[in-house]
Amino acid sequence: MIMSKVNASKRKPGLIKKRGKKVGAAPGTLVHIGDISNALTEIHYIRYDRDAIHEQEIADVQQCAHEINAQQTGWINIDGLHNPEVVRSLGERFSIHPLVQEDILNTDHRPKIEVHDDYLYIVIKVLSFNETSQRLQAEQVSLIVGDNYLLTFCEQPGSVFDGVRARIRSGRKIRELGPDYLAYALIDAVVDNYFLLLEQLGDAIEDLEEELIQRPAANIVHRIHHFKREMLLLRKAVWPMREVLSSLSRDEGIITSSDIRLYLRDVYDHSIHIIDNMETLRELLAGMLDLYVSSSSQRLNETMKTLTLFASIFMPLTFIAGVYGMNFDYMPELHWRWGYPMIMLAMAGCGAGLLYYFRRQHWL
Repeated sequence: MIMSKVNASKRKPGLIKKRGKKVGAAPGTLVHIGDISNALTEIHYIRYDRDAIHEQEIADVQQCAHEINAQQTGWINIDGLHNPEVVRSLGERFSIHPLVQEDILNTDHRPKIEVHDDYLYIVIKVLSFNETSQRLQAEQVSLIVGDNYLLTFCEQPGSVFDGVRARIRSGRKIRELGPDYLAYALIDAVVDNYFLLLEQLGDAIEDLEEELIQRPAANIVHRIHHFKREMLLLRKAVWPMREVLSSLSRDEGIITSSDIRLYLRDVYDHSIHIIDNMETLRELLAGMLDLYVSSSSQRLNETMKTLTLFASIFMPLTFIAGVYGMNFDYMPELHWRWGYPMIMLAMAGCGAGLLYYFRRQHWL
């Protein structure tokens, strides 16, 4: 039992999150499922229109309840999902279905889209690459798009949406459009971040390939398998994202504005480009594994070839030594004064002749 606990503590983060707390619970039970847990839940509230913007950090979602129905776009961002009461309070305020609230707290969902009567529910994955540990870190972000509001639920504070906040503060174009355009801007920021992530992954994989070519050590296999595992996590996030963008950009019943669908089609094209780059990296990793196996086999063949050549050189010398090691009384060379030097000279000549022959054949 002690060994199993030790091994569990050293286990890598799983691709599938544990759902033990949800076993046997009724549908709609609000339980946070995920690896990221912040000490504090931060609520950032922005409301804006073409001419004005108001931004504040609030402690209770009820502080913005009387303002959300104004002729402005309201964006409430929640950082930290470990407190289900915050999600419950927002769900009651905006009439969010209990099953949607449950999905918000369950961070193991694939990217998806759900159309409800009064709002649109979107799940996306934000990924980052830790260059120190060479690992991908995944965070689930849920979006609730209403008539004049947008709710975002993040597992932890991050910088992916900082550019969108800066555009709201400085530019009027994004403030002239509604929450659907704001949702597009956030999704576009996430997709753009995938390009940066692929660049970092590509650099790390190319460095590994260069090391494999120069010094194919045994630990490289573990690193190759590590990156193949990380690519699985990336694939798990990107491929469903493509389906979400396809639905958003083509289904006229989801977002009625043709301008927004045009922007989303551009993001969809970006997702295709990301998938192509991702598959290229996956093929490169598969080729690196084949290259390592080929290099290992080649090194083994060279070693066996060297040992075989040395054995071939010493084989006739062993035969000569064995002949003259036999205990016979009548061996003329035994009583000859120059017998020993001549045998040594013959053995040296035999070895040198074989060595010359092997070199002529380019075996050495």
